[in-house]
Amino acid sequence: MEYMKRTVTCGDLSVKDEGKTALLNGWVDAKRNHGGVSFINLRDRYGITQIVVDAQSAELSAAAANLHNEYCVAIRGVVRRRPESMINNDITTGEIEVAANEIVILNACETPPFQIEDETSAKEELRLTYRYLDLRSRGMQARIALRSAVTFAVREFLTEQGFLEIETPTFIKSTPEGARDYLVPSRLYAGKFYALPQSPQIYKQLLMVSGFDKYFQIARCYRDEDARGDRQPEFSQIDIEMSFVGRDDVLSLTEAMMGHIFEKTLGIKLPAHFTRLSYDEAMNRFGTDKPDLRFGIELQNFAPFAAASEFAAFKNALNDGEERRAIALEKGITVSGGAVKAIVVSGKADYSRKQIEELEAHCKIYKAKGLAWMKVSGTDAAPVLEGGVSKFFTDQTEKILAALGAKCGDLILIAADSNEKIANTALGAVRSKLGRDNGLCSGEQFEFVWIVDFPLFEFNEDEGRWEAAHHLFSYPQEKYHKTLEHDPGAVKGDLYDLVLNGYELASGSIRIHDPELQKRVFKITGLSDEESEKKFGFLTTAFKYGAPPHGGIAPGLDRLIMLMAHKTSIKEVIAFPKNSFAQSLMDECPGEVDAAQLAELHLKIETGK
Repeated sequence: MEYMKRTVTCGDLSVKDEGKTALLNGWVDAKRNHGGVSFINLRDRYGITQIVVDAQSAELSAAAANLHNEYCVAIRGVVRRRPESMINNDITTGEIEVAANEIVILNACETPPFQIEDETSAKEELRLTYRYLDLRSRGMQARIALRSAVTFAVREFLTEQGFLEIETPTFIKSTPEGARDYLVPSRLYAGKFYALPQSPQIYKQLLMVSGFDKYFQIARCYRDEDARGDRQPEFSQIDIEMSFVGRDDVLSLTEAMMGHIFEKTLGIKLPAHFTRLSYDEAMNRFGTDKPDLRFGIELQNFAPFAAASEFAAFKNALNDGEERRAIALEKGITVSGGAVKAIVVSGKADYSRKQIEELEAHCKIYKAKGLAWMKVSGTDAAPVLEGGVSKFFTDQTEKILAALGAKCGDLILIAADSNEKIANTALGAVRSKLGRDNGLCSGEQFEFVWIVDFPLFEFNEDEGRWEAAHHLFSYPQEKYHKTLEHDPGAVKGDLYDLVLNGYELASGSIRIHDPELQKRVFKITGLSDEESEKKFGFLTTAFKYGAPPHGGIAPGLDRLIMLMAHKTSIKEVIAFPKNSFAQSLMDECPGEVDAAQLAELHLKIETGK
């Protein structure tokens, strides 16, 4: 079939090729017949070309009649200009067509299990089972092409900035990093295991100790955790580390890299610098450390009005919160008190009881006990509070409306809890749902925001111990060094997250490079000298040999491309993803292995009762 090898792709031809003979290879995208003349849309990765089979040739007409969608074919013909009335401006080859003089079927196709179109409506299970067919769609091919372009732009930018691309190991020692490790049994060392890296964190720090100064890698990472739309058991991140830097250096580099990526691949010019919010400010204003800034609706303090009212649920939340905080302070632990927070939803006083109950159910998912509400009705000159809990606040109507900026036609939603974080998080989740439900999140808009000054530690009340908020190697801001052990809850770290449209896009920090400081952090999180030596001894030993100050960041590649493509699942930008149960339906992975393989690995499977 060598003589039928294509001379052009299905996206190449234009009016300048009129009169030339072209040979195309591709798949039949669509076929129609008008008065004995057949029209075939031939598709490959590069585009679509319309093929015309005139009725004068019985042999060619018979060949065209044998074609069906997704047949793989070779077609030779003469390029000709389309009539003015038949130009198709939706495709790059829309001004021409190819008059066929030879058709060869390279491979027939059974009836596909779903129609291959720009964006299929087929169920995810079917798409993943026949992923090789799903990947033929123009939507999937465009997103995979975008992924390739973004990856190239990353390499181009970082290489120009003097970074070296260095690979780190895939088989590593199992270390605690938050999620469960995927383990690989060793054949040579019975009872011992490699782990697949959740991130290259330790190795990139060791590269800084090694003096490489600027490192990056398109790193594959593996985490055994429950899947969701923007998670997969295996994923890719743009891993970056630099020596002799502070927080602002890392943030500025990342902003410039994102600017390069968006301008190079989407033609979009981003601002030179992104908005910055402290963690506390983000939680207080938006109820999340991943705020979507494409719309307003900010959380506001309702506690003064609650305290002045007779509404017991709100007053109890505040009183119980103060009691909880006092008890924690006696133990030397800093925790937040209670809170009553409100949001104003402009023009939504017409929300039905059912709609409000749906918002309340969503609020309760985040541990809130309920969601109170009031509507602003009456007239602009004489507004009144009605419905819900309004009877407890009518005497404060004027003050409440002035403080919240509410007006006639608005809906006021209120959440309270003895734990301020729960009140903020629950109402923040309601805010996010309102943004989605009311079309406030413009798909074409990209709103970046830095979240900085995170707590270094979080107290696990169930286990009664401190945990690292991000990871164990993040640098405590210097003003807290002297009081590190005295009040871990007050310590802020040199931590930073980059958020895009309500998704955490990147996380990073300045790292600890002093071995003694690293040991202090280990001890606060409950790791003894023996445990830390066993798990991280090679790292703390390396720090003794002139480790430089260093820091880095790791944007999620899959999530970045998902957002650039205006999708809500990273499955849409990964060629062969797993489903929500970490399975590959196409090749039935994970699968069983035979007894001989298990014996070589010194393993025996025991099934539970």
